Amino acid sequence: MKLSKSFFYTLRENAKDEDSISSNLLVRSGMIKKTSNGIYMIMPMGKKVLSKIENIIREEMDAKEAQELLMPALIPEDVYIQSGRREAFGSNMFSLNDRYDKRYVLGPTHEELFTLAASMNGKSYKDFPYNLYQIQTKYRDETRPRYGLIRVREFIMKDAYSFDIDSNGLDESYVKMYDAYCRIFDRLRLNYKIVKADTGAMGGLLSEEYQAISQIGEDVVVGCQNCDFSSNLEITEVLDVMEDDPAQMLEKEVVYTPDAKTIEEVAAFFGKSTKDFVKTLVYSVDGKTYAFCIPGNRELNETKVLKALHANEMELASFEEVERVTHAKVGFAGPVGIDCPVYMDRQITHMKNFIVGANKSDHHMINVNCKDFEPVSILDLCQVQEGDICPKCHKKLIFDHGIEVGNLFKLGTKYSKTMNLYYTDQNNQLQPVWMGCYGIGLERCMAAVVEQHHDEAGIIWPEEIAPFKVAIVQISDKDENQCKVASEMYDYCISKGYDVLYDDRKERPGVKFKDMELIGIPYRFTVGRKASEGIVEFVSRYDNEKKEMTIPEALQFLDEKYK
Repeated sequence: MKLSKSFFYTLRENAKDEDSISSNLLVRSGMIKKTSNGIYMIMPMGKKVLSKIENIIREEMDAKEAQELLMPALIPEDVYIQSGRREAFGSNMFSLNDRYDKRYVLGPTHEELFTLAASMNGKSYKDFPYNLYQIQTKYRDETRPRYGLIRVREFIMKDAYSFDIDSNGLDESYVKMYDAYCRIFDRLRLNYKIVKADTGAMGGLLSEEYQAISQIGEDVVVGCQNCDFSSNLEITEVLDVMEDDPAQMLEKEVVYTPDAKTIEEVAAFFGKSTKDFVKTLVYSVDGKTYAFCIPGNRELNETKVLKALHANEMELASFEEVERVTHAKVGFAGPVGIDCPVYMDRQITHMKNFIVGANKSDHHMINVNCKDFEPVSILDLCQVQEGDICPKCHKKLIFDHGIEVGNLFKLGTKYSKTMNLYYTDQNNQLQPVWMGCYGIGLERCMAAVVEQHHDEAGIIWPEEIAPFKVAIVQISDKDENQCKVASEMYDYCISKGYDVLYDDRKERPGVKFKDMELIGIPYRFTVGRKASEGIVEFVSRYDNEKKEMTIPEALQFLDEKYK
């Protein structure tokens, strides 16, 4: 591609409204442009990168004998109502009415439609197994789009679905996709970890995520300093390793605590540590009010709560609702006498004589014990903390941040039962199909690569997904020797079918060099003052190595890179 005849631009200044390294560099390099919050154009240079990521994914999926198709993005809302997921997605779904007032949604994911497609062929056990996939746009009305391409409202996803007759078949399909994903992310040169995760709105038996390690990652990846344990923060168990408090149980007592609402204020009032407290948090869960008791030095894990209550959504209860169930101002909730169901974290069973809110304005209760109230259930409700005990080897846990670039789900028979996907077994009996689901976010991969592969000058694309592997930069358009050598090198590449970038613009050399570094071209040949001697300069973007090559040596390098 000749730059002088191409749509190409770069920005010298940082993008003002971008909040990540990747989004800033991708905007500055002219690869993406924001149109509104969470929605981006993919510009020509960025489209080349995205297409190469897509090709890698397609190659690895095809290698596992998956078959590609394409689903519609506009889907009747009834499909999600039938599967029971319309309520689970809630306001995250874009919805609309057609001219006949029929309800449609823009597909956030396609389990339901793939299940319907599978029903066209899944009549007998002899029809299985098979795997279907697509590379298509998804739509989700994110509450808080951010970090450029990492959290957006419209994005391209590769989603695949396997169909088997039993759990053993699903296990085999899952392993195939696990291997394909490892190959994909290895080819993208991503530093990633595979972690156990919550199944969330997808449901099913098992979920694992591929997390690209990054400081801006929204997910906390929990690992172990000693073993290979790896998990998402949302589902990591807090081991019940506390020892019973040997103290004698005392009688509870209500104490006047003026101007002390927060746990820190109450701790200062009593001269105690937050470990001596039990926090009572009042939430609305699917429209019903609950209280959750956790140790004062811990945070509530909402994912664990939703899973335990088989619920879809939760949020802190309104001030009015808190005052209704506690009969007190906000800030004084406690488990003793509260007018709503109480769920308690299991660590509290080891505590004695702890401090709680008294459900009375400006008062707290001291010397409270588990005998003084009756929880509905005792569960693991707390968020794991760095330094907690590893569930696998009992050494200390450590944290990383990650960008979720891919996920695997063992869906089991969840969707086949709700969408009536059955097959006839060898005994002529109807059985539900076993399904797996496997997703990759293409733009997220693109952004994650940039987060991990860049320097002060710009992007450093891995060779396999760079928009161009090689750039030929001509220093002067007025020097006949330079024009001749650069043109001949470019013509050689075109004759061989090599996709190279030829910077023949009427720009200063410094501008050209900076642009090539910014857009991340791996290798550059500079055709300069020694062109008359048949010599060009070679520069590697990976180590900034510079050396001179003869024209035959340069052509040999090109042959090796494009073979």
